[in-house]
Amino acid sequence: MRHIQVASEYEGQRLDNFLLRELKGLPRTRVYRLLRQGQVRVNGGRVRPEYRLRRGDRLRLPPMRLQERELGGAPSARILQRIEQAILYENEQLLILDKPSGLAVHGGSGLAYGVIEAIRARRPGTLPLDLAHRLDRDTSGCLIIAKRRETLRQIHALMRSNRVEKRYLALLRGKLASAMRVEAPLERRPGQGLLQPVQVSIGGRQALTVFHPIERHRGWTLVDVMLHTGRMHQIRVHAAYSGYPVAGDARYGDPQANRTLRRFGLRRLFLHASRVAFALPGQDKLVVQAALSEELAAVLQYLRENASAEGGAR
Repeated sequence: MRHIQVASEYEGQRLDNFLLRELKGLPRTRVYRLLRQGQVRVNGGRVRPEYRLRRGDRLRLPPMRLQERELGGAPSARILQRIEQAILYENEQLLILDKPSGLAVHGGSGLAYGVIEAIRARRPGTLPLDLAHRLDRDTSGCLIIAKRRETLRQIHALMRSNRVEKRYLALLRGKLASAMRVEAPLERRPGQGLLQPVQVSIGGRQALTVFHPIERHRGWTLVDVMLHTGRMHQIRVHAAYSGYPVAGDARYGDPQANRTLRRFGLRRLFLHASRVAFALPGQDKLVVQAALSEELAAVLQYLRENASAEGGAR
């Protein structure tokens, strides 16, 4: 057995994120399996992956063999440049970038690297560099990365008190006539593979999403989405549960509608983290926005020009 006492610099960090760094080389799926099976203990007890560490916590880790990632899995020069060019804002405490669709925020589960590994490779002298939150692999837009442990703790504290504004743009199937508030608990279903791993369930965790229509086209609605909680696949599941699935969503969406938009150039999920806003202690409010990609903007332009081309108005 291995025992670790949590130092003050890691206070406030999620347990799963701490383990992924501490057990570098262990597959991500294995880390979560250890947590589910209760093989990782904190102060003698079982805890959930999202548990926030406290200074002085004692972690007990089971014996295991770690294998370093192969060098061949390092991000290419093209990816490194693409990530650097995607930075929207940066100061000595944090950076915010426009994450490309199709790139995971971190490696694991068969992925050699993600955004955070690429950033660390690009800036080896800037540590610790930690994700302040996550975006789905197919979602683009504003992603916050902290450069200091204290900044990471501050952002997490703001998120827990719902003082980080996170807004998204999404194209929904159907005609949404007015603002829609969806408050439905979500539950993860491990081991679902390519099926739907998250579902609305009375035994799930609280989740709240508010959808505001911006543009209505025949059979489609562009919405501004306000995310009040940060559950896995929350926007996608809440949208589908309400009868307005997100365009291009292969897991929870409308396959026929997705095929229609694919003919018009949509080859990804139409979900984009368009804006983040928050104020760190003692600082002015920071507002960062990410414009839609050319691909998403082109799909919208097509719908505007061909409002009556495809049926299905609701």
